[in-house]
Amino acid sequence: MSAGAPVLPSTIRWACFDVGETLIDEMRHWAGWADWLGVTHLTFFAALGATIAQRRDHREVFQLLRPGFDLAQARAARAAAGHPEGVGAADLYPDARPTLGRLRAAGLRIAIAGNQPAWAEAALAAIGLPADLVAASERWGVHKPAPAFFARLLAETGVPAAQIVYVGDRLDNDVLPARAAGMWAVFLRRGPWGHIHATWPERAQAHAQIERLDALPGLLGLAAVT
Repeated sequence: MSAGAPVLPSTIRWACFDVGETLIDEMRHWAGWADWLGVTHLTFFAALGATIAQRRDHREVFQLLRPGFDLAQARAARAAAGHPEGVGAADLYPDARPTLGRLRAAGLRIAIAGNQPAWAEAALAAIGLPADLVAASERWGVHKPAPAFFARLLAETGVPAAQIVYVGDRLDNDVLPARAAGMWAVFLRRGPWGHIHATWPERAQAHAQIERLDALPGLLGLAAVT
């Protein structure tokens, strides 16, 4: 469905968001890894796209490009070389902050919860997004698409699943498990996962599909982001 579909119910109290390619543009992150591996950006992104299209764990891209690659060791080496992983305000998609602000102003509570390392909580909080909850899977000790991740989200929000909309760019990690948990699931078609997953038949299981985050208020019957 598109943003022209019927609006989501007015009983929704929480809007919950994935992080990568939903709020955060990961171009800089992945380009940094391409540089570290010594391959062109085009080569890296082609390999990443192939991995996603084959429904494989995206971290296998490192093995594809550098067999035997030790990701944990490389992360430590990058940090020691002064190139640690991180996110900042410049990595936000332009529609992220205005959309969250519009939803918050309308009385919805905001959660940011995704498959992220523990350090991401402080990094996201430092960006100053209007959020009531910022959670990283590493701190929770459970990762999407595990049902326990969405059970933890329910426990943290304290409301029934039917009062939550979960927005993400992935069908496998976001839309399908959120819907299975009883939440309203909105598929955001952007970024490498979003565009590739949009070709999958499972897309029909999303309650709605949007091309931009700032289309979400309209699905909730709110005025457009300005």
